[in-house]
Amino acid sequence: MTAPFREASIDLDAIADNVRHFRRLTGVEVIAVVKADAYGHGAAMAAVAALSAGATRIGVAEIPEALELRRQGVHAPIMAWLHAPGERFEQAAAHDIEVGISSFDQLEAAATAAAVDRPVGVHLKFETGLSRNGIAPADWGRVLAEAARLERIGRLRIVGLFSHLSNTSAEDDRAALAKFEEGVAAAASFGIHPEIRHIAATAAAIDLPEMRLDAVRIGVGLFGLSPFDDRSSAELGLRPAMTLRGAIAAVRRVPAGTGVSYGYDHRTDRDTTLVLVPLGYADGVPRNASGKLPVSIGGRRFVNVGRIAMDQFVVDVGDTPVSIGDEVVLFGDPTLGVPSAADWADAADTINYEIVTRIGPRVPRRAS
Repeated sequence: MTAPFREASIDLDAIADNVRHFRRLTGVEVIAVVKADAYGHGAAMAAVAALSAGATRIGVAEIPEALELRRQGVHAPIMAWLHAPGERFEQAAAHDIEVGISSFDQLEAAATAAAVDRPVGVHLKFETGLSRNGIAPADWGRVLAEAARLERIGRLRIVGLFSHLSNTSAEDDRAALAKFEEGVAAAASFGIHPEIRHIAATAAAIDLPEMRLDAVRIGVGLFGLSPFDDRSSAELGLRPAMTLRGAIAAVRRVPAGTGVSYGYDHRTDRDTTLVLVPLGYADGVPRNASGKLPVSIGGRRFVNVGRIAMDQFVVDVGDTPVSIGDEVVLFGDPTLGVPSAADWADAADTINYEIVTRIGPRVPRRAS
């Protein structure tokens, strides 16, 4: 049977199992983060799988992502926290999307978007040391006083207080938590008592129990990937959800000394068989992993040879018998004997987050 030309199969049961794992581990609410098309996995189907396993809220970076989830039929609470300069929140309010607030201007914009009988749900974000978005400590008093007033008059509903950690070290993250707790205390002094406080993403949710608070935001862990360099998915009790595969598009028997791909960076050192895999950097295959990228063909592991091109790359399979149409597994669940996203990350000198997220739109996603 001929394998798919190129395909990313997404194991929705794995996503659901990973959510259940984090619920058991943390004992708090799970916010399933599906930004960037669910790290390349398909936002709507990932969100539905996560909600079916008990996630209570969906997190995305931007409002357009949240609106698309609404169009796809996701009705659960959704929060979005990264906004364009001058962003208006009328569409978010109309679709009951909760917005992260990082400045006084954003707070005013959220209040403007409210209707008489429809306060805008907000999560106030404190800057606690990451130096990205978030309300600066010098502005806490002004923003919190106004947020409390706007909640009292029914313009806003303060759903959450939150921040992000750097994952630099336990010491650094505990310092950020201490700063966050200062913000929570300041909010309480203005009469703000949110439904949830959340600061931990996957790494802190696993390693630092004191960071779990009322909810954890699970992104990469939702998809069964480890946030750590020294621990695998399996060691953390997680199941990778994405398997990237393709079909051998061409088979060529060549003599020793044959050049391979652009620039002839590789020449064969013996008579051998070369196979063509129809995925390239247009599909998210990292070009800087040329000559190092592992794949699995027929249950055996090989490494690509020559430069990875826009649409394709070449694998030297030696004397292994292969045919056009045979399946190539580029990465997936390593417990099944195939390369992992972490293996690819090592080959490309990056992180597994980037490997799955960069898989392009030309690669069909199929739920499995």
